[in-house]
Amino acid sequence: MLRDGNEDSAYAGPHVLAVADGMGGHNAGEVASAAVIEELRALDTDVPQDRLLSMLEQAVRRANQKVHDLVEADSSLQGMGTTLTAMLWSGSQLALVQIGDSRAYLVRDDVLYQITHDQTLVQTLLDDGKISQDQVATHPYRSMLLQALDGRAELTPDLQLHSALVGDRYLLCSDGLWDVVGPEAIHKILTSVTDPEHAVGHLTDAANAGGGPDNITCVIADVIDLDEHESH
Repeated sequence: MLRDGNEDSAYAGPHVLAVADGMGGHNAGEVASAAVIEELRALDTDVPQDRLLSMLEQAVRRANQKVHDLVEADSSLQGMGTTLTAMLWSGSQLALVQIGDSRAYLVRDDVLYQITHDQTLVQTLLDDGKISQDQVATHPYRSMLLQALDGRAELTPDLQLHSALVGDRYLLCSDGLWDVVGPEAIHKILTSVTDPEHAVGHLTDAANAGGGPDNITCVIADVIDLDEHESH
């Protein structure tokens, strides 16, 4: 079952991978996520490796300002916002940013790693040992985000720099996927379905089969050897 109105938005290009999960009534979430993805899409160019983090952060702050301006211009959009998890690539280096609870996973050498940390109240309570993993799924504030791209000035994006290896597979997804499909099932699909588009289809099917109450958005990128790829 899907919510009315797909409040997720995603982009996959040569240099940028992004997932945004909007929130807000009357389609406002769609407006927020689409505005943020549009700003990330503009970043899809060849960026010098030493500027990856700074350019990604600048794009995020521009996106946040865009959300602010949209709300200022239309009061019906008040309260809208969006998560964002995005990657900016240059050669073997990638910058990763996260705001909210959309996630990034990495499969390397057949092992699945979650490389983002949910910016949610329950994750903080879990980190502090105040609740157990078993209590997360039923916690009354399980959906409460600690921050989102909502146009407010105080924004602390989680920025990381990673080295990509040939054979790596990256998955960016909204909570519509990971809230329903566990890490074992995600790992099985990512390691058994070679084609990225087919893998996305399998992940979406798994979330729908699990009765996912949310929209499901995910994008996959495989790290390949361009020289070897072009020789075939």
